[in-house]
Amino acid sequence: MQPTAASERGGARLWSRPGSAPPPAPAPAPRAPGPPRAMRPHGPAAASAQRFLGLLLLLLLQLREPSSASELPKGKQKALLRQREVVDLYNGMCLQGPAGVPGRDGNPGANGIPGTPGIPGRDGFKGEKGECLRESFEESWTPNYKQCSWSSLNYGIDLGKIAECTFTKMRSNSALRVLFSGSLRLKCRSACCQRWYFTFNGAECSGPLPIEAIIYLDQGSPELNSTINIHRTSSVEGLCEGIGAGLVDVAIWVGTCSDYPKGDASTGWNSVSRIIIEELPK
Repeated sequence: MQPTAASERGGARLWSRPGSAPPPAPAPAPRAPGPPRAMRPHGPAAASAQRFLGLLLLLLLQLREPSSASELPKGKQKALLRQREVVDLYNGMCLQGPAGVPGRDGNPGANGIPGTPGIPGRDGFKGEKGECLRESFEESWTPNYKQCSWSSLNYGIDLGKIAECTFTKMRSNSALRVLFSGSLRLKCRSACCQRWYFTFNGAECSGPLPIEAIIYLDQGSPELNSTINIHRTSSVEGLCEGIGAGLVDVAIWVGTCSDYPKGDASTGWNSVSRIIIEELPK
C-alpha cells in the first residue's frame, strides 16, 4: 500500500493516494446564529502582521515594568517585607561568638605636612616697675683701704676707747675688714680677764658677730709669780657686713670679760700700733 500524503487546510485533514482522486470534503456544520466572524487573512501578509503585533505587545510590557519597589503590586511588597522579617529573625537567633584576639599595631604613619604658622598672640599685661640699680655688676672694683698708726700709745687704761680711725665706705653692699696690731698686756694677783674689741660708729659688729680678742690670767701657783709683767704684740682681726656707705668711725676698745674681774691692762707699750681698714666686695 502506498503511503498517503496529508495536508492541512482550514483545520481539515486531506488524504490523497497516488493515482486516486481525493475524497469528497465533508459537509460543513451548520453555523449557530450570531454576528458574522471576521475573515482571518492568510499568506505572507498575515505572518508579517502577527510579527508586528508581537513586537508592539513586547514594547508595551517593557514600558509598564515597575521602576522601583514602590511601583510593585501590594501583594509582592508584602511578600518582600515578610521575607525580610524572617531573615532578621534568623539573624537575631544566631549566637555571638567569643571576641577575637586584638590585632597588632600597625606601622607608624608617615610624617604629616607641616602646618601653617599660627596667628601672633596678643600683647601681655604690663609688668611691674623694676628697681633701679645704682651700681653696675660690670664695673671694675677699685681698692679702698686706709691705715692709722701710732708710734707709742702706752695707753694704760683698763676700760674704754683706746684709738679710732675714720674710713669712707664707698658701697653699701660691701664688707669691711679691720685689723688692730699692737702690744697687749694683762697683770693681776688673782684670776682676771680683759677683752679688746672693735666698734663701728660706736656699736659692735652684728654682721655676723663682734670682732674681739681676750687675755685671761690665773693667779698661778706658789712657785710662779703671777705678777709677771709681760707685753706681747697681738692682733684683733675680722670682717663686718651690713654697714652702710659713707663715713665710718672704726675704734678699738678694752673692756672686761663676762663673769671675770678686770686686771691691770696696757696697750701699745713701747712699739708701733696700727688699725688697718679695707673695703671688700661681697
